[in-house]
Amino acid sequence: MDITTLKSELQQKEEELRILRQIARIISSSLDLDEILRQIVEIAASASGADSCLIYLFDYENEELVLRASKNPDPRILGRIKLRIGEGITGWVAREKKVVAIPRGAREDRRFKFFHNLPEDRFEAFLSVPIIARDELIGVINVQHEGEHQHTPSEINLLSAIAEYVGSAIENARLYEETRKKAIQLDLLSQISQTIVSNRYLKEMLQLIVTMTAQVMGSKICSIMLLDEKKQELFIGATQSLSDEYINKPNLKVGQSISGRVVKEKRPITVLDVTKELGYMYPQIAKREGIVSMLTVPMMIKDRVIGVINSYTSHEHIFTDEEIKVLQAVANQAAVAIESTNLTQEILAAKEALETRKLVERAKGFLMQELSLTEDHAYKIIHRKAMDLRKTMREVAEAIILSFEVRKKS
Repeated sequence: MDITTLKSELQQKEEELRILRQIARIISSSLDLDEILRQIVEIAASASGADSCLIYLFDYENEELVLRASKNPDPRILGRIKLRIGEGITGWVAREKKVVAIPRGAREDRRFKFFHNLPEDRFEAFLSVPIIARDELIGVINVQHEGEHQHTPSEINLLSAIAEYVGSAIENARLYEETRKKAIQLDLLSQISQTIVSNRYLKEMLQLIVTMTAQVMGSKICSIMLLDEKKQELFIGATQSLSDEYINKPNLKVGQSISGRVVKEKRPITVLDVTKELGYMYPQIAKREGIVSMLTVPMMIKDRVIGVINSYTSHEHIFTDEEIKVLQAVANQAAVAIESTNLTQEILAAKEALETRKLVERAKGFLMQELSLTEDHAYKIIHRKAMDLRKTMREVAEAIILSFEVRKKS
């Protein structure tokens, strides 16, 4: 091997080392996954001289590859392009955990899959590398050239090394994100517990709960619907939506629409797209509000449903078991708050009624004594006066008592 070749190889190794150090700095400086991926696709495309670079991540919950970062395609398609394992060249690489390098005619490969939103059919050369961490599939990274391109061993090794770095970074970022979400969820449940033991009125308490829940669930709209047991209807008790159309939509009968079914079946229900769901009562309102996916859970006291909590997203979303558990925990806490508040209000109402009755009895006694009236006549005078003055019976009774006491003292 001559000196020129050795120098060229050395320069190549130094460039590879520089790129990997740059990636290491990016990974160590940020735990934000989207930012890491955004910078990686730029570096990978530049290092390979490619016209396009894409990174797909494996969604364990739904068992599919999801496009999460790209250099050239419209960023609005991120999260929307999805592949099953084994589907297309990318899916094949994910399934087999092997590198695919196609120097020309990539679109003619029998594994190729065309997407209307991705201009992949114009690319001749295609290099696809699996992203692996601890022998587990994390995703796939693709680089593409518009013209023919022979992928060199060093180029393939470099992209494989980048994929290895990315795999570790994604694992760390996912762990960080899961820990952060757990902390937020625990904080939400703690705040709701504090709200329950506070002296807030029911309406204010419910409003705080939907606001906090919308934040932690990432909801477009979150609402609490309470059950009127006599009418067997659900009505909106609180929502953070500012839309009059949503707030004033008609009540639901038990068993009607999604929320009504949740009450009847006493279990959580998820819907991918409410605008297309048979039985959903308000698809037009949903379209105008920009809401798509829905999670509804029952609010229960022991075996009795007292309402539901609805969480809507602005895009199609498959709710995870973890999200369902969190919202159900919130619903259970809220149910306790509502029940205890209603019980307190009933006690206060009973106490108020007893005090009012005592005052009315005393006022009747004064009228019967001073005006020689029957008990029934005295009661009718107090009642009529309350109606005429638009006052409560208690207020009129207190005024009569005060008047007689003042006259007695003078």
